[in-house]
Amino acid sequence: MAEPARPAAPAEPAGPAEPVLEVTGLVKHYPLTQGILFKRQIGAVRAVDGVDFVLGRGETLGVVGESGCGKSTVAKLLCHLERPTAGTIRYRGEDVTRLSGRALKAVRRNIQMVFQDPYTSLNPRMTVGDIIGEPYEIHPEAAPKGDRRRKVRELLDVVGLNPEYVNRYPHQFSGGQRQRIGIARGLALRPEVIVADEPVSALDVSVQAQVINLLERLQREFELSYVFIAHDLSIVRHISDRVAVMYLGRIVETGTDTEIYDHPTHPYTQALLSAVPAPDPEARAHRDRIILTGDVPSPAAVPSGCRFRTRCFKARERCALEVPELAVPAEFRYAEGPVAHDSACLFAAERQNVR
Repeated sequence: MAEPARPAAPAEPAGPAEPVLEVTGLVKHYPLTQGILFKRQIGAVRAVDGVDFVLGRGETLGVVGESGCGKSTVAKLLCHLERPTAGTIRYRGEDVTRLSGRALKAVRRNIQMVFQDPYTSLNPRMTVGDIIGEPYEIHPEAAPKGDRRRKVRELLDVVGLNPEYVNRYPHQFSGGQRQRIGIARGLALRPEVIVADEPVSALDVSVQAQVINLLERLQREFELSYVFIAHDLSIVRHISDRVAVMYLGRIVETGTDTEIYDHPTHPYTQALLSAVPAPDPEARAHRDRIILTGDVPSPAAVPSGCRFRTRCFKARERCALEVPELAVPAEFRYAEGPVAHDSACLFAAERQNVR
């Protein structure tokens, strides 16, 4: 008689993913000058002012926040389209900010970008084949010259477009198809990291779902890591493993999707979640709405202490004097569960019924 099968041992929790990108103290200030012949700096726009995060292999980090909070500037810094004022961006342990020439070119091959607007990010005078194949002109070692046309056709097939479209121009495609072309261009060099700067914000809802599903499928097939920037909180939760909430150039709260969406502790995150429309009228009647007052401060005149204090419903005198650290709040330091995650608030507290 066969021995009865033993119950399977409980799976051990997976360890942290191997880090691909490590960002520490990232700063980007744009100088404000005065004068025509003799210019002198009178201030600076603090677009990004001390951002820290780690992106693991095969992981998706979602970045959310209001317009002007510095999300797109972070994306440009990661792809080295802008040079940081201070801080480090380490790819596989190597500081990208110190590289130049061939060394930088080699790293750029592994960090690609998908742009926000599919209507302006493609050259209207180039065919789809030339657009997707252009990275091979810059990095000829990625594909032999006689093999590039075949690779372009394969990429079109991978993103769900007919390979016969290779000789068409961008104006012959819809918005969703153009974004697929942009994704194919980003995949051409087989990168390890893709920075997606609001890749679905200009698309219809049904097309958004198609592009998001495509990105998830490609992530599994090519073991990609994403930095996914968006305004839509529901899309960010759907695709992200971890979420970082930005306000006025800094990350104010970060954690897993469950920690951020179901157990927010920073007042700004709670206000963002309460602004999301609720489709259920009964749930809408019982939710706790948070209405922020005042305008977002100018990044050229950042408030002292906590940057959110001028609009925060919890602000106290202490908030103007101390800069809150992005860490697990003291109140939850010895707590267990999803409430114990990093939050840059001196009076962090969990708040229910904001969604």
